[in-house]
Amino acid sequence: QVQLVESGGGLVQPGGSLRLSCIASGRAFSTTAMGWFRQAPGKEREFVAALSSSGLTPIYPDSAKGRFTISRDNAKNTVTLQMNNMKPEDTAVYYCAARSTSVVSSRDAEYKYWGQGTQVTVSS
Repeated sequence: QVQLVESGGGLVQPGGSLRLSCIASGRAFSTTAMGWFRQAPGKEREFVAALSSSGLTPIYPDSAKGRFTISRDNAKNTVTLQMNNMKPEDTAVYYCAARSTSVVSSRDAEYKYWGQGTQVTVSS
């Protein structure tokens, strides 16, 4: 059983940076792959980043490569999404999610546990 709580959302100007954090409960965190997804108004939920349980295998969509970085600290049960050079199209509610296995995935249907979401707005 894993419970997730996101934090760090807010308002940022285009070109700026923002860091999101996710704190997970449960002893299984260190063996669970983690992901970040986002959903903008009127759009489908979109894959943002994911990381294997070991922290050695990150995956990103093309929209995030070179700008976003996912990391984890298994000793602290935390996952972080560092977002740089942000664009207005990054505006969305961002969700932290956990799988029940150690292997990464970009499909939201393969994630079992979800946080409540945190709003990110990129605007001048």
